[in-house]
Amino acid sequence: MFYYIDFASQNQPRNSRISGRNSRKVGFRQAKAMVINMTAQKRILGVDLGDARTGLAVSDALGFLAGGIGYIKSGHMPKIAEEILAAAKEYDVGLIVIGNPINMNGTLGPRAEKIGYFVELLGGMTDIPIVKFDERLSTAAAHRILNETNIRSGKRKTVIDTLSAQIILQNYLDAQKHKQEI
Repeated sequence: MFYYIDFASQNQPRNSRISGRNSRKVGFRQAKAMVINMTAQKRILGVDLGDARTGLAVSDALGFLAGGIGYIKSGHMPKIAEEILAAAKEYDVGLIVIGNPINMNGTLGPRAEKIGYFVELLGGMTDIPIVKFDERLSTAAAHRILNETNIRSGKRKTVIDTLSAQIILQNYLDAQKHKQEI
């Protein structure tokens, strides 16, 4: 017996005896291995490095949704890196995505240089791959969401960095899905 694995519907395998244009005919062992591989992905950690706080978010195991997990009070960069790596270990992370603050005209400013330094520092402490991802307007989007949900001053400070990290990570996940569809 053969199975047809359909990759058209958001990379979710579907057993079928009808093959579509995005399917491949495979044997049972290969189909089983493909399903296990697709569902056993490691999570992705999103980071929004800030001056006062560093927001953290993590993806679901399938890489579809990002969810905020909190923030780290910023201070000395090696300490922040250690706490990020502790979160990466806790959530079994296979990739770290750090927001890269590119200017609206596409140039790199002093904040982007700081991120570059931090990525080098973090990369020297772990074997987990690290990706810098364009975070333009993520904090503005987070402020807009908080305004629309009527979250005001006191609680806003504790939520904004986590929400920004979540937006950065969700944008990264969406960009990866878009690349797979092309």
